[in-house]
Amino acid sequence: MEIISVIIADDHVIFRKGLRAILNEIAEVKVVAEASNGQELLNTLKTQQADIILMDIKMPVMDGLEATELITKKYPNINVIALTMHEEIGYFNKMIDAGAVGFLLKKTNKDELERAITMVMEGDNYFSQEFITSINKHTLPKKTSNISISEREQEVLELICKDTQMQRFRKCLV
Repeated sequence: MEIISVIIADDHVIFRKGLRAILNEIAEVKVVAEASNGQELLNTLKTQQADIILMDIKMPVMDGLEATELITKKYPNINVIALTMHEEIGYFNKMIDAGAVGFLLKKTNKDELERAITMVMEGDNYFSQEFITSINKHTLPKKTSNISISEREQEVLELICKDTQMQRFRKCLV
C-alpha cells in the first residue's frame, strides 16, 4: 500500500501535535502538514498535496465547514474527514453536505482513526460508530406495540443500526 499523506486542520496546537504522534504510529500514514484554520489550510494546499485532511469544524478565521466546501470543489481528489468534538446531527449534516466523506469524534481511538483513513482511501465513507449510536438513541422512535413490520423489515432496521458502512449493508441484503 502506498503512503497516505494527511494534513491536520485544527486550531488547538496540543491536539494537532498529539494527533500527529498517533498518526506517526501508523505505517501507511504520513502527516505532511498542519494548519490552525481553514484559510491557513487553503494556503498550504497551494504547495502541499494531500490524500486526506482531518478537519476540525470550529476554527477561527475560516471554519472547517467553509474550508471543506472550498476544498472539495477546488481539489476533488482530496478526501475530508471531519474530526470534531461536536456530536450534534446538524454538524454532521453540514459537513457531509459540504463534501466531507467521513465524520469522527475527537474521542475516537487509534484503531478507528486508522480504519476511517483506510476505508476513505478505498472509496468508502466512514462515520464514527459512537456518533451513529448516539444519534440513533436520540432520533429513532421508541418501539411501540402499534407498529407492525415484517421480519425482513426488522432485519433491515437492525442492519442499519448495527452497521453504517453502506457497502457492507448492501452485501448483507443480497
